[in-house]
Amino acid sequence: MKILHLSDTHGFHRRLQNLPDADVLVHSGDFTMTGSEQEAMDFLNWFCDLPYAHKVFICGNHDDCLYGADIDGLDPNVHYLCNSGMEIDGVKFYGVPMFMGDCLTDRQTRNIANIPDNTDVLVTHSPAYGILDCDEGINYGDEQLLIKVIEMKPRLHLFGHIHAQHGILTEHDTTFSNGAMMNADYTTLNLPNILEI
Repeated sequence: MKILHLSDTHGFHRRLQNLPDADVLVHSGDFTMTGSEQEAMDFLNWFCDLPYAHKVFICGNHDDCLYGADIDGLDPNVHYLCNSGMEIDGVKFYGVPMFMGDCLTDRQTRNIANIPDNTDVLVTHSPAYGILDCDEGINYGDEQLLIKVIEMKPRLHLFGHIHAQHGILTEHDTTFSNGAMMNADYTTLNLPNILEI
């Protein structure tokens, strides 16, 4: 299975042209800039129209307009994961969003603890601590997420959030992908990450 991984498009999704072929497209959050419903609807219209057999997305910290939203009416091949999972051709995906309301309480800790151990592809917005999470000498990743990922060993962990660390790294029996499309100063789009599982 070939996975195309995007993250942190921040309203510039329509500038992405000639995206590579893949079996599954995953967007790991921050598809809006200001978090407005209009931005979210524009992204969803674009995302749903893309010619991929399966499309998976979660929300990032900029996408708070969807906090608690019941998203219905999506095409059957478009999957919104919000502390939930699904399976594609025997591969188990699970998604944990990064809503600020959860991060400011203990809900995010519970969300991480509830990630199933048999997850093959973990999709979060936040990186795990110390893995593609450093910006200007500061690690912004989540320490509890690192412990969970090392314990459960998903085949892939897809995330974004830290624009300066776009890339792919394999450690702890897991391939990590920071798919942040916007660079650190929001002026240039990176190339998307392609992964095989």
